[in-house]
Amino acid sequence: MLEILKFLNDYAGLIYLLLLLGAIFAFRQLAQARNEQRQALFGLEKQLANQRLAWAVTSLSFLGILALAEFVVIVFLVPSLPFLPFAPTPTLPLNVIPTSTIPPEILQMLETGTPVPTLPSESSGCIPAQITITSPKAGETVGGVVTLTGSADIPNFGFYKYEFSPVGTELWTTVQAGNQPVQDGRLGSWDTSELTPGDYLLRLVVTDNQGQALPPCVVPVRVLAP
Repeated sequence: MLEILKFLNDYAGLIYLLLLLGAIFAFRQLAQARNEQRQALFGLEKQLANQRLAWAVTSLSFLGILALAEFVVIVFLVPSLPFLPFAPTPTLPLNVIPTSTIPPEILQMLETGTPVPTLPSESSGCIPAQITITSPKAGETVGGVVTLTGSADIPNFGFYKYEFSPVGTELWTTVQAGNQPVQDGRLGSWDTSELTPGDYLLRLVVTDNQGQALPPCVVPVRVLAP
């Protein structure tokens, strides 16, 4: 569904152009049908002219409905969906499958002998009952498919998403998003089976209905080998 709405948003100009061309053709058919209707002398001719006139009117009505639907999607529906206004951090699309490769920054630290950042011991930026991850807890060891619980419920709620990043990097990968507020409940799941074992940061980002992202709730976790 989101892919269809994104297509309608990205190609709105082309869609309107095609609808305009269709409307011009339908208007031409309407004018011809009315002219044939006035000139028709026999019953069969009048019947054919009436059929062409009805077809032209139906076509114009259908094109008008499509144009109105496109307008509603672009102006009202698309701005309220989570796939457009993401927080200003380098994230990957929702459909990206995390790879098991070690991030270049970590490899460079290992090759140069630079100490690799350690796992923080506490969460940060969390607001109780509004932006918080209650499970997994800070410093917890996880593996396989992890169920995330917490709260994503702010005034003028828009949507939320949760992401992960290896400790010491800013390579945030979006796992999943939701457009319904959650109060001390299930936020979603996180499949860690394809990740390289190590220390990661898990963060919850909540955005209001104006597209403004609040400071995220960040929880450090350690991923074990599957």
